Amino acid sequence: MAKKRSGGGLTGTQQAAKFLGVSVLSGAVLAGIALPAAGALGLAAKGTVEGFDEIPSNLKTPPLSQRTTILDSQGGHLATVYSRDRKVVPIEKISPYMQKAIVAIEDSRFYEHGAIDLKGVLRAINRNAQSGGVAQGASTLTQQYVKNVFVEEAGDDPEKVAQATQQTIGRKVRELKYAIQVEEELGKKKILENYLNITFFGQQAYGIEAAAQRYFSKPAADLKLEEAAMMAGLVQSPSRYDPVNDLQEATKRRNVVLQRMADVKDISQAEADRAKATPVKLKVKSPKNGCITAVDGAGFFCDYVRKTILNDPVFGKTVEERQKLWNLGGLTIRTTLDPRAQEAANAAAVAKINEDDKVAASVVQVQPGSGKILSMGQSRPYGLDQKQHQTTLNLAVGSKMGGTTYGFQVGSTFKPITAAAALEKGLSPAQSFSTPWKINIPESAYTRCDGKQAGYANWEIGNEMKSEEGTWDMTSALGKSINTYFAKLEQMAGLCETITMAKKMGYERELGKKVEELPSITLGAQESTPLDMAAVYATFANRGTYCTPVAIESITTAAGKKLKVPQTECSRTMSERTADTINQMLKGVVEDGTGTKAGLSDRDNAGKTGTTNDRKDAWFVGYTPNLSTAVWVGDDMGDKMSMYDITIGGEYYDKVCGGCLPGPIWRIAMTGALDASDTPSFAPISVPRGDKPEDKEKDKGKPSDGDPGDGDPGDGDVLPGITIPPDLIGGGNNRGQGNGGGGGHGGRG
Repeated sequence: MAKKRSGGGLTGTQQAAKFLGVSVLSGAVLAGIALPAAGALGLAAKGTVEGFDEIPSNLKTPPLSQRTTILDSQGGHLATVYSRDRKVVPIEKISPYMQKAIVAIEDSRFYEHGAIDLKGVLRAINRNAQSGGVAQGASTLTQQYVKNVFVEEAGDDPEKVAQATQQTIGRKVRELKYAIQVEEELGKKKILENYLNITFFGQQAYGIEAAAQRYFSKPAADLKLEEAAMMAGLVQSPSRYDPVNDLQEATKRRNVVLQRMADVKDISQAEADRAKATPVKLKVKSPKNGCITAVDGAGFFCDYVRKTILNDPVFGKTVEERQKLWNLGGLTIRTTLDPRAQEAANAAAVAKINEDDKVAASVVQVQPGSGKILSMGQSRPYGLDQKQHQTTLNLAVGSKMGGTTYGFQVGSTFKPITAAAALEKGLSPAQSFSTPWKINIPESAYTRCDGKQAGYANWEIGNEMKSEEGTWDMTSALGKSINTYFAKLEQMAGLCETITMAKKMGYERELGKKVEELPSITLGAQESTPLDMAAVYATFANRGTYCTPVAIESITTAAGKKLKVPQTECSRTMSERTADTINQMLKGVVEDGTGTKAGLSDRDNAGKTGTTNDRKDAWFVGYTPNLSTAVWVGDDMGDKMSMYDITIGGEYYDKVCGGCLPGPIWRIAMTGALDASDTPSFAPISVPRGDKPEDKEKDKGKPSDGDPGDGDPGDGDVLPGITIPPDLIGGGNNRGQGNGGGGGHGGRG
């Protein structure tokens, strides 16, 4: 920046007169500046001059809004987003032809006058007087730059933009005062650089670099004479002279600029004539803006990053501050997204479900121990064209972060949380219960955290099939997903203790909806999101330490400053022994329980199936020591369709279950994301068994659990043939206790 020159003790009015080359700011001069006919403005102009010294002398120049670049964890490009497409470049990276062209057509005496061109003002006064209205404005490049600063500061606020561009004496005088300051402080070279970086060139391009890329697919430094002339001609009216929409009009305007460059001796007449004879050769590069352009199918993840910046107080105390940061842009955001995991999640989401199916799938992956979100995939592509089955609804998260209202009932994927609460209370994995296939437990047998009983009704719980009766320990009950066992286990572990454990592990409901202290929570009657459930299960993988999910690793501003970003917060939720025990028991789910279709053969892995009432939601959530993945399948259109007698991905299902559809999707996602050479193991631990575990001989000769063809979903979640009292199926109080369910439609298990 040029060294500021002293005003020598002069008042603002005297400085203005000095720069104008006159002894006083006369009403006539101001009338010429202000644009309306001179004769009507004497008194108004005089009053404005008297207030000249009252205008603040320091022009607050806002940083220019620029493109934000979003990168994956390896530094690969994910998306470019901006409110205004701009890339600020120094004058050395702008073609000399462009510099000369803009000066020639907009302010040919730019290097000769001060903040205002007196000859231009007098010429404007004469023209305006002759026309009886507004003919010429006499604004110098410096004044135009100041006006653009006002417009930039106004942002997208229509009222502020109108104030910044209104044709009034007050605005023009204020513009003049700041133009004087700018001339003193910056000097001509810097003013020209700033002007070319702030000006709008049409086609959503702000600044010469973005415009050169938009129209000619080249940097501003490489603009040829005829190209620079066309760009300079756009400034007066970007829409009228837009070469994309009216090449003939744009060519005429270009030739006007070329002739003006010849007239002021910036180029020879021969050069101008040759350039005029050269056809305009556009190479238009379509604007790529927003998460809709994200590569690797990462649109949903990209939008999650945007929502993080707009919602997290670390980026500003108020919504307005955070929105301003995002709109300003110029950020380089390095995220946690792993390209390999994202590719695997995308492939898994569409492997079993077509984008035009009646139901959709969400696949989200979290790294245990760091909370890093590695991928977000969906079966429906990210976008706005519903005819192409696109959506911007992120099924992995709640509405605050761009997803569903409350999430989805989680079904039996909640049961390991109850098991963890029981182990922490000192209960043994060998704890056994002998139950028929259907039992009743009074709600009063469960105690809330305030010490009061959970309710007054009888809670009727049933297993999937009548054959599921007998004696179960914790391992076999998790493997077969026995509802009756977990209703009784929750009673012993404590309802409050179970809910407390869930909260510590990151189980949440969206939009501030509290986790209700109802016994049916153990069967997954309340909602959560795939992202939260992936983080919950990552706690088991991380041997009992929960880490909050994070999506951003670093943010650097256009000036090179590092911004503070949200950090994962890790806390111990259970002992290592408890987590190790859960890991061993959930290994049984994928080895010989309801999740056999999900199991990985080359490494330690564990997980749990889940299916809710009427098969409206189906889940598989599982993990290895180094990766946790949640898969949800269901109706994303809002009607919560039951998944009976349905064709999905070209395959017919008489009834969808967690083990038969989400399970195989999970297996594909995990196989693709994991490195075959990196196979850590769960900590070895001996898990005691009950004295009378359920006799597995009963299952001999039966098709494998989870096979949709055998009528046995194997989740223990759905109880056919039982009538649920209306007052227990959600409704008015949303209790939804029926058959191990809850929420709006009484989800089972």
